[in-house]
Amino acid sequence: MKIGLIGLQNSGKTTIFNTLTGLDAEVTSYSSQKIEPNHGIVQVEDERVEKLSEMYNPKKTIFATIEYIDFVGLTGNKAKNDSFSGTGMGLVKTADALALVVRNFDDPTSGDAPNPVTDVDSIESDMIISDLIIAEKRLEKVELSKKRGIKDTLLQIEEKALLKIIAHLEDSNAIRTLSLASDEEKAVRGFQFITQKPLMIILNSDEDNFGNSEPAINELQKTYKVIEFAGTFEMELNNLDKDEAAEFMQDMNISESAKDRLTKFSYELLGYCSFFTVGEDEVRAWTITKGDDAVEAAGKIHTDLARGFIRAECFSYDDLLQCGSEKVVREKGLFRLEGKKYIVQDGDILNIRFSV
Repeated sequence: MKIGLIGLQNSGKTTIFNTLTGLDAEVTSYSSQKIEPNHGIVQVEDERVEKLSEMYNPKKTIFATIEYIDFVGLTGNKAKNDSFSGTGMGLVKTADALALVVRNFDDPTSGDAPNPVTDVDSIESDMIISDLIIAEKRLEKVELSKKRGIKDTLLQIEEKALLKIIAHLEDSNAIRTLSLASDEEKAVRGFQFITQKPLMIILNSDEDNFGNSEPAINELQKTYKVIEFAGTFEMELNNLDKDEAAEFMQDMNISESAKDRLTKFSYELLGYCSFFTVGEDEVRAWTITKGDDAVEAAGKIHTDLARGFIRAECFSYDDLLQCGSEKVVREKGLFRLEGKKYIVQDGDILNIRFSV
């Protein structure tokens, strides 16, 4: 999973990146014309993986991971801001979801009071304009192809989808709120429109504002998923030992680390869940989308497993924990063979039978 952090300059975006990853990226580096983002990969903590590792004692234990990408700060000046076009646009397109960091603290460099709702509206508008330009340019090419006598079915589907998208964007709506037929969605998938990506809002507050921003949060929650961090405070917790950090977190009424909170938030936003593979060699967590079938889950492990899929040997983590061993799971009739259309559930343990 790749989550791209975007936001205006001086929003504390890189501070949030450091908070999540435990890295020490320079928080003022984007004052220059730097384009390359910061990258950080973090482990998705899951006590189920730890328990499975204790039971199977494998050579390797592999947790799921999230890659955070800290993109260049946006200037808020349309005349100068090319972050949603050219090189910057190509980088943003690599993310599975976007986390928009908005300032909720006083910034002496700008002199402006924080206004999270306005900042979100401004950036969303820029993204809509960027997608509109792409869609209109592509529609022009489609119309040119039609004039040249190319009228195949796929081109007609694409044209229909683009017309819907353009009308939606012109009404100042993000593509993620537009329902497209499956063939239409497939026809435009390659464009990777940024307003089609899932978007969450990270409200970056200082210690005084943290927990006291209900009006802004309530307004943003009408449209977006919103989570609040005390960015600078939580970044500084990375430099403390576990007990000291827990004490300070309690004082701020923070129950979990920023990384754990955003992990759960991201899985909820994207509709993700986990299944596991186990054995003496390896215990591993795999991330899939809720509703994925057994073949799609097999493909996450290796394309050959999906191509040659026969059956999935399946039992649940909860049943294994209750029974204490695979042997008892089988004895109690809780071990199953599932076919291609089986919808994999969160916590399933799978072994794929295949032949290629």
